[in-house]
Amino acid sequence: MSTQNSLSNTVEETQTQLDTDTENTNEGGGSKDETETLVIEEYTSFDDMDLKVSLLRGIYAYGFEKPSPIQSKAIVPIISGRDTIGQAQSGTGKTGTFLISALQRMDESLKKPQILVLSPTRELSQQIHNVLTSLSQFMKIESMLLIGGGSRYDDIRTLEENTMQFLVGTPGRVFDMLKNLSIQSKDLKMFILDEADEMLSRGFENQIYEIFQYIPEKCQTVLMSATMPLEALMMTKEFMKNPVKILVQNEDITLEGIRQFYIAIDKEIWKLDTLTDIYSQLDIGQSIIYCNTKKTADWLAEQLQDRDYAVACIHSNMKTEERKAVMQDFRNGDLRVIIATDIISRGIDVQGVSIVINYDIPKIKDTYIHRIGRSGRFGRKGVAINFVTQDDIAKIKTIQQYYQTCIEEMPPDISQFI
Repeated sequence: MSTQNSLSNTVEETQTQLDTDTENTNEGGGSKDETETLVIEEYTSFDDMDLKVSLLRGIYAYGFEKPSPIQSKAIVPIISGRDTIGQAQSGTGKTGTFLISALQRMDESLKKPQILVLSPTRELSQQIHNVLTSLSQFMKIESMLLIGGGSRYDDIRTLEENTMQFLVGTPGRVFDMLKNLSIQSKDLKMFILDEADEMLSRGFENQIYEIFQYIPEKCQTVLMSATMPLEALMMTKEFMKNPVKILVQNEDITLEGIRQFYIAIDKEIWKLDTLTDIYSQLDIGQSIIYCNTKKTADWLAEQLQDRDYAVACIHSNMKTEERKAVMQDFRNGDLRVIIATDIISRGIDVQGVSIVINYDIPKIKDTYIHRIGRSGRFGRKGVAINFVTQDDIAKIKTIQQYYQTCIEEMPPDISQFI
């Protein structure tokens, strides 16, 4: 592993100004009369939020003891019915925030769709539905998961029974069910976009707009994400009514408890040997290695398997059942290392992950915080290691500027941080 002087000089430079595209998100999202930033009351106990007893039982049974910062600030405003834009760092309970709020607002006696949650990936939708099932275990709630890969006709038949009250899914399958009128949307009370910055990106933008055509005007809209770029905030003016904005500044998003390091690597082909050096020297619990492309992820998995490393790969070209099996093994601790594309960079909560390695530096700066957020969940210690070639120097500089953070050169003994 070699260190280039040019990288050291670059990362130690005093940052004199931010690029124009890294504007503080608190300054975006429309004029003051369109988006309202309030002084939000904080609740230090779920008992003080006037929640249903059955919901409180589910909250405590799930393992929540007291509200996280985003939960303490956002649950009550969402329950009030106001459109809400909520932003908080990864691993701080955003999923619990919108699920608790939605379950409180539901009419358990009305056997019609009342809550619709959209997320960008099947894995995240499955995780949200699992948390929903746990939180609502003492309530009389019928919920359903709507994702691609399963039987479309089974979904239609289930929806035609017309008893499903809480729907969680991905945009493609949900839009299909709305379009063919399998989902009756007139009684929807809350429409939630999780990982809203991704959902409002060009990849999903048209589909989200199409889905909004089926959402009743009276329905509350809630957006949740770890990052909220200016472009996404600007788009919210199209479909949100005077939303409450609960945001943190970019420099506050970098996760406490996660140490960030870089390794300068002269040639792309040397990354593999650098990676095996790290794993031979450290006793690592569970880790995720991120690649920018499916081709690189497959190649790297094959190379490591040939070297007798027990690793698995996960990306969007795999069948749904294969992806489920990999994630289940990883969650259970039967699998210690996975190689992934950004399909699992958002919201996936695996408690044992202590280290994230960016084999490739992400092309989009907002993706960085989502990737490294897979370690150090809920304040635990975590490490992020970035493999940096000469071509990546500008990207690392931009990431440091954007998040006002420092990515240090990896020390000889990194075990003290893991």
